[in-house]
Amino acid sequence: MVDVFSILLGGLQFTNKGRRLNLAPKTSLLAALLFAVHPVHTECVAGIVGRADLLCALFFLLSFLGYCKAFRENKEGHNFSVFWVLVSVLLGAIAMLCKEQGITILNAGLLRKGLLFRITLLMSGGATILYIRWRIMGTGPPAFTEVDNPASFADSLFVRAINYNYYYSLNAWLLLCPWWLCFDWSMGCIPLIKSVSDWRIIALAALWFCLIGLICQALCSEDSYKRRILTLGLGFLIIPFLPASNLFFRVGFVVAERVIYLPSIGYCILFTYGFSLLSKQAKKKKILAVAVLGILLMNIMRCALRSSQWRSEEQLFRSALSVCPLNAKVHYNVGKNLADKGNQSAAIKYYREAVRLNPKYVHAMNNLGNILKERNELQEAEELLSLAVQIQPDFAAAWMNLGIVQNSLRRFEEAEQSYWTAIKHRKKYPDCYYNLGRLYADLNRHIDALNAWRNATVLKPEHSLAWNNMIILLDNTGNLAQAEAVGREALELIPNDHSLMFSLANVLGKSQKYKESEALFLKAIKANPNAASYHGNLGKRLSNSPQLYCLFASWSWWFKRKSNLLSFLPAEQMLFDFLVKLPASEEQGTNPEKLSHDVTDQVGCRIQPRGSCTSVGLFMLCL
Repeated sequence: MVDVFSILLGGLQFTNKGRRLNLAPKTSLLAALLFAVHPVHTECVAGIVGRADLLCALFFLLSFLGYCKAFRENKEGHNFSVFWVLVSVLLGAIAMLCKEQGITILNAGLLRKGLLFRITLLMSGGATILYIRWRIMGTGPPAFTEVDNPASFADSLFVRAINYNYYYSLNAWLLLCPWWLCFDWSMGCIPLIKSVSDWRIIALAALWFCLIGLICQALCSEDSYKRRILTLGLGFLIIPFLPASNLFFRVGFVVAERVIYLPSIGYCILFTYGFSLLSKQAKKKKILAVAVLGILLMNIMRCALRSSQWRSEEQLFRSALSVCPLNAKVHYNVGKNLADKGNQSAAIKYYREAVRLNPKYVHAMNNLGNILKERNELQEAEELLSLAVQIQPDFAAAWMNLGIVQNSLRRFEEAEQSYWTAIKHRKKYPDCYYNLGRLYADLNRHIDALNAWRNATVLKPEHSLAWNNMIILLDNTGNLAQAEAVGREALELIPNDHSLMFSLANVLGKSQKYKESEALFLKAIKANPNAASYHGNLGKRLSNSPQLYCLFASWSWWFKRKSNLLSFLPAEQMLFDFLVKLPASEEQGTNPEKLSHDVTDQVGCRIQPRGSCTSVGLFMLCL
């Protein structure tokens, strides 16, 4: 950046040996420092989306330096290197592919003489680049909604113009005083100006007063150096901002800090030039130096604070509440973050506020409806989800969630219709097929349920719940061979899923494949040792030895009743280890009385078996 600012502030001069001179070392260093610590750059550096802006800026500046290098070998300046101009155009093309602003680097052709030929080259290259980008975008601009950029949807030309200019003043204010920083400025964050009586008109007047004054000085000043600096400063401030100005096409935001990354170069030029003028006229230069140093330190502190806010979603979203309290998306994101952490009560509060601020915010309605559904507040959940699909009929997720609520209300026909509407709007929707299968299972339409779950696994092979439900349904309907085939197919795709191991182990146990069933039960317990159902079903590997099965079940029951725990206690673990180590031959013919004494030696208490082993209660437990 020092090299860029040294050219912009000091000019492009070379020694007799062809080395470029830095005629403004102090001012270029100050401008580079100001650019480096400007807080408005935090979003580009910290956010993933900002990488496009960083890459665009990189190739933008490389294109500028490459263009300047076209004059390096010429001592008189009458000719230039066509090669470096073409390199500059190529780098500008790469910058534009990263971000639309990159095309604006072609204004660098106004730096030196030989203007006509250079402009021809640059305009030809620029037209080619624009055509390529136009083709890549599908020969049309992207579609945006009113909440993204309300001013662009206003019917009145006056309202659009006045609000666009107000947005420009906000961007200028962020460069001058980067304290109000927010990750999103849409969804009502900035209410529209609809009348000239709105006090915010003052901001527009101040912006244009400053711009007109600077433009007049750039055009009419007798000082050629002043004209040059102001022209370059205004050029780098305004021209890179034009793609985001709504003048040529509608953009999908109101204010975005990332789009003023490149325009901040122009701001740094103007600020540094203003400081240099003041330093020449000021008598107490130390005070001025302290003031500039204070600005740099405040920017550094603001950068550090803003960077810390970008470290977590919670801090980032909450920081926006004070800047844009009218932004429905801010409240929605805070609520979603709280819901992900399990704080549903607080999440409901923010979701309701988001819906209040934007009554057409279907995503907030959908998420709020989901939480109310989980809290069994089904009537309000249905109202919200029904309203969401009325506002946005192709909202597939809301249709699916509405079907779930209707299924819970036992309105099965409506639920089925909602599921199929969701699938109509989103062809590849495995979760919807899964829920549709659950509906069919509740209606005992087993074939339809299996087909729905099969569709879910085709679209999403790792859909564990769909696989598991197929196994269980086939098991319950007595199709053990088919259940086993489905279970093995599922485990090949998801080999570490303990719920699939458990379901398949049950099927294998019923098919009298005890060894394989035992191995899968043990593997499921190892993967998820706190699942009580896995421990309770493990005894099925000893189906031919009811004494052992009931012995272990009775001990497990007793320990859990005493401890109110779902996982093994130390004594129970000792019993479990003892049982699973018994050889198969011993299992088949174990004498319960002998085994009781063996367990006593292992665990430290005695079991008195009485009668046949038909239930857990047939064993008397004593300390």
